[in-house]
Amino acid sequence: MPLKVDPDIFSHEHEVFRRTVRHFFETEADPHVEQWDEAHAIPRSFWLKAGEAGILGIGVPEEYGGPGGDFLDRVVMTQEMGYSIAGASIGPAFQRDQMCEQLMDFGTEQQKRTWLPKMVKGECLLAFTVTEPDSGSDLASIRTSAVRDGDDYVINGAKTYISGIADADLFMVACKTDPAAGSRGISIFLVERDTPGLGIGRVLKKMGCHASNNGELHFENLRVPAANLFGPLNGGFKVLAKSLNRDRLMWGIIAHGAATRAFDLTVEFVKNRKAFGQTIFDFQNTQFKLADLKADLDVGQAYIDRCLRTYLRTGEVDMGEATVAKLWLPEMEGRVLDQCVQLHGGAGYMHEYPVSRLFTAGRLHRIFAGTAEIMRLQIGRAL
Repeated sequence: MPLKVDPDIFSHEHEVFRRTVRHFFETEADPHVEQWDEAHAIPRSFWLKAGEAGILGIGVPEEYGGPGGDFLDRVVMTQEMGYSIAGASIGPAFQRDQMCEQLMDFGTEQQKRTWLPKMVKGECLLAFTVTEPDSGSDLASIRTSAVRDGDDYVINGAKTYISGIADADLFMVACKTDPAAGSRGISIFLVERDTPGLGIGRVLKKMGCHASNNGELHFENLRVPAANLFGPLNGGFKVLAKSLNRDRLMWGIIAHGAATRAFDLTVEFVKNRKAFGQTIFDFQNTQFKLADLKADLDVGQAYIDRCLRTYLRTGEVDMGEATVAKLWLPEMEGRVLDQCVQLHGGAGYMHEYPVSRLFTAGRLHRIFAGTAEIMRLQIGRAL
């Protein structure tokens, strides 16, 4: 079944864009994902084609070379990427495109005019670097430091599990600029790949999402001009918080899209696979399990629609709703994917079947952009 779309939320123009995005993934990504998985890389030509198709930098206004789309266009992109076969492999890489919106929200005029046109064309890929060897969801414990020295800042430290280190042209680096201030002492800097003092470390081997590379960075007396400060000094947490709310909702949407694709593949599989003289679908046990999965998917879609209506009413992603979405939707996805693999039998464990790729990629969604445990902590504190 195609993704359910509420006509009260999405306009005709959004659905025209949806068809463009779905066609792009079906023709330019899905047929090549096996090759990209084996290479552990996505060719630059793919990003240039995405730029030509007008599906990068969705929220960037025309004055900066963008398509001038709105928040719901970003949602359409995210839904279709999550639903695509390739999404299970390229999802973390493709979601970096959301940093265009961060640049629009917090970048200086010079930063916008320098980087946004290149990002929209697929000529510049970004990586957001927050996680460190000794800190993950605890942003206040970041140790990478940026110290003012004349007209520059000097950065020292290390990052790990960073999406896109192998091909990123520009890094957004979260640093401590006031060590005594905890989360209120974080600032973010733009660092170009060829900056002296930036070391690209290992590309790490992962359980899934093989086409999207993750790895390590280190900074040794790296100097950047003060003009490379992104957002306010010591205001990095505000930048991170706004992007995290949006990012958490989007990863919940991705989880729902992937679970829906796995469900659709499984229904098709059990209707064609036979055992004991009948299709797997004909067994009552199969129909009961599929009924439970469909109920989960429908409930998940209803909650996503609630989050979108809140955005349309307020112009902001609600922190509480995004946190619940990031907790429940990936956990729901895990239940759905586990049953879909089981209903595939031995075939579900084979990488040649997309449900296997969806299963391993889905395990990331309970960790990425804030673990399920951190989501529970935030929800509990708000009670």
